[in-house]
Formats: sequence, structure tokens, C-alpha cells
Amino acid sequence: MASIRKRGNSYLITVSCGYDALGKQVRQQMTWTPPEELNSREIKRELDKQAVLFEQEVRCGRVSTAIKFRDFAEQWFEEYAVVRLKRRTYERYKGMIGRVYDAIGHLKVSQMTTRHIQQFITSLSKEGANKTTGGALSPKTVKNYLSMISTIMTYAQRNQIIMMNPCKNVVIPRLERKEIECYTLEQAQKMLELFEQEPQEDLKFTVFFTLAMYSGMRRGELLGLEWQDFDFDTGRVEIVRTSLFSKEIGNYTGTPKTESSRRVLILPMEVIESVKKLMQYQQREAQRIGSKWEEHNRLFTQWNGKPMDGTAPYKYLQRFCTKYGFPFHNIHSFRHLNATLLIASGVDPRTVSACLGHSQTSTTLNIYTHVFQEQRMKAMGAVAEMIGFKRKAV
Repeated sequence: MASIRKRGNSYLITVSCGYDALGKQVRQQMTWTPPEELNSREIKRELDKQAVLFEQEVRCGRVSTAIKFRDFAEQWFEEYAVVRLKRRTYERYKGMIGRVYDAIGHLKVSQMTTRHIQQFITSLSKEGANKTTGGALSPKTVKNYLSMISTIMTYAQRNQIIMMNPCKNVVIPRLERKEIECYTLEQAQKMLELFEQEPQEDLKFTVFFTLAMYSGMRRGELLGLEWQDFDFDTGRVEIVRTSLFSKEIGNYTGTPKTESSRRVLILPMEVIESVKKLMQYQQREAQRIGSKWEEHNRLFTQWNGKPMDGTAPYKYLQRFCTKYGFPFHNIHSFRHLNATLLIASGVDPRTVSACLGHSQTSTTLNIYTHVFQEQRMKAMGAVAEMIGFKRKAV
């Protein structure tokens, strides 16, 4: 039978599980803190209920208090993360885990509460949390920390170490939605004109950004394109891989971000013609360089045929904007431009989402809320204008 001991405002419930091989008594414990609104009789009734439930869980082998969070997290990395997570996500979590271990690594998994995790998450939003700037971590980074801890605790729940994930009720800072920066249609049209004036050695970059405008692909998706992905007769391009970078192994080929990111797009023939020009230029370069050329079948390469480094398009865009007096926005802004133009053209949200490779239409709606709102306002304005016109005609 479970024993109960009062400790301040909480109660320690202990269940004996017999003895181990060395003759040491094995006990499982949990702490229960009654809600403030309960009276003494209600507390007694609920406490007895919690003790019975806990004892049942222990008897069924679904509770273990022995393992600490740090030790279990290392098991999770080995058993789950290395197998199930993308390399980029795995490395990001590895880079974050040190701070987590310092804060909660010593706690036993089965005794971790929402309060423990909430205190850690709250500390990340305070000044000094960012060791580089001295300020607070961004809400997105804080969310990533909670996501990692929650994933580990969900694994603990599946392994029947805990009954409920304590991360479920943790409150995170509200994500501030920043205004999306992207080039205007007029700026994009001017860029395309100026691309024609760029030297031949920069053709790979002008084609890169032309494709970015017309397709809305992510940077890694563009860098991962290979010649066999294109049907030059129909303008069809298939997105099946992405090019990524790791500090451990350098550039490597990965799968698209989500299953929905595997998609097929149809490009205008003038864009396909620019891709053909790049192919012809690359073939000439391969012949000129000879044995130094490494064949990787990629559209976008370094001088010797190796896959292009992810920073190269960024550096070119900086030079281009300085040269012609354009404001500089990051590469992702071309994806936003594409989405904005699709929405402005009256394309429905589901189709926009499919073109961008979002896993859910709600993601598209959340990111481009203001753009869809503007289109709805224009639509309502058009209706009002039509009704007003007809009334005057009558």
C-alpha cells in the first residue's frame, strides 16, 4: 500500500517495489500538489485517489524514477534522433542540449513537472540569455527549445516512464510576426532585365534567381536541382532533393523538408530556355577544365563541377544589389515574392500551399495573412463597385 507524507504544500506518495539483487529496498515516489481551490475534505479524497492510481501504475511497471533527464536524453539521441531526425535538425538539437542539461539535466524524468520546464523556458526570454548579443533569445528559438524537450518527454511517455508530457501546458512567448520583406513586381521585372547584362561567368546566379522568382523554391531545393529533374519539352520540373550544409561533413544531399515539399511545378518556356543556356555553358566549362571537372549533374556548381556552396548565391545577390542600387533582401524573399504574386493573381490558398510545398494550407494562410486580407478587401471593393454601378444604372 502506498504511504503518504506531507511536505509543505505538497504530498510525497511512496510505493514499495520490493528489494533489488543487493537487498536494497526499491521505492517509487511522486509528488502531488493539491489545487488551491480544494478544501481539506476534497484534498483528502483526491490525495487517496492519486495514491491508488500511482500504486496501480507502479504495479503495472509503467513508472520509473531512476533515470535522470540528461541520461534519458542521451538514450533518445541514440535510439530515436539519429534514426528519425534529419541531419540538420539532429545537429541543431545537439547544439542546444548543453544549455538544457545545465538547467534540468539533473532532474529525474518521472519527477519533472510543468513548472520545472516553464521556469527554464521563461529564463530563455530574459536579458542575457543570448550569449552572443547579451539580450533575450528570440521567441522562435525559445519555441525550438521547448519543442526539443517535448519530443524527448513524448518518447519517455511512449516508453512508459511517465504518464503525461509535462511540456503540454508550458507557455511560450508570443511569436512576433514580422512584416515580410520581398521585392516588388517592378523590382523583380527590372532584375530580370539586368540579368541579361550580367557576364557569362555569373549565368549560374542569374538562372538561380530567375528560378527562385518563378518557382518559389527554397534555397536548398534550388541548389539540389539536377538536369534530369527537368522536362525541357513541357517545362516540368520535379523537386525531389535538397542540398544542405553540415559542419561535420560539409555539403550533402538531403530529402525535401516535408513529404509535401516533393512536388512538380510547370515553368514558363522562357525560364526553361535560360536553364538550357546554363546547361550549354556548363558543358563548355567542363570541356575547358578537363580532368579537373567533377561531374555531379547539378545545375548550380562551383568552378570545378562540385555542388555550389549555399553562401555563394547570397554573396552574389549582395554584389548585384550594390552594383545596381537595389535594396538587399535575403534569398528567402524571392519565395515570398512568388507567393505574393500567386495570391495577387487570385490563386486559391490550397494551390498556393501546394506550389510552395507547405505541409498544411494553414501554414500558408498564417504566413501570408496580410496578403490574403488585402485580396479579400479588393474583392469586397469590387463587389461594392459593381453593386453601386448597377444602382446608378437603375
